[in-house]
Amino acid sequence: MKFLFDLFPVILFFIAFKFFGIFTATAVAIIATIAQIVYVKIKHGVVEKMLLLSGIIITVFGGATLLLKDPTFIQWKPSILYWLFAAGLLGSQLFFKKNPMRSLMEKQIKLPDNVWSALNVAWALLFTALGFINLYVAFNYSQDTWVNFKLFGITGIMFGFIILQTIMISKYLPKEDDKGDAK
Repeated sequence: MKFLFDLFPVILFFIAFKFFGIFTATAVAIIATIAQIVYVKIKHGVVEKMLLLSGIIITVFGGATLLLKDPTFIQWKPSILYWLFAAGLLGSQLFFKKNPMRSLMEKQIKLPDNVWSALNVAWALLFTALGFINLYVAFNYSQDTWVNFKLFGITGIMFGFIILQTIMISKYLPKEDDKGDAK
């Protein structure tokens, strides 16, 4: 359910784009993201840093798109966000000896330190690649193709990556015996 909640602004952006164009879609994405942040703050009392960062970036880049009537800014927004995520993942691990992926998932799964490090680097590489792929699609294909890719392509790549990640870490998961108990 959280995944759909996280996609809420992107889905609304997609729908608004299909009916009204890039500028209305950009305004809808800004409003939806701000509404999402306010909802999370009211419901949980605290807003995750990633959501807050996303809100700041959509407001800045979306605002520039609307003020200057230039869709280039909104097309850059996903890449900037992905690269900041990648920098955060790598920077935390290299400079602060903290592993964000471990912090997010450690309660659900126990993994050796080297696997946590590999997982963190893999996500950083994915986000770096997504940033470049986004720009390639944005500036080599039609705006309509870019919007479709933004929702379906990026989501598909992420799902594929999560499946590969699950396969990679599955050998570290506890095995169940014949009675269904984890060993």
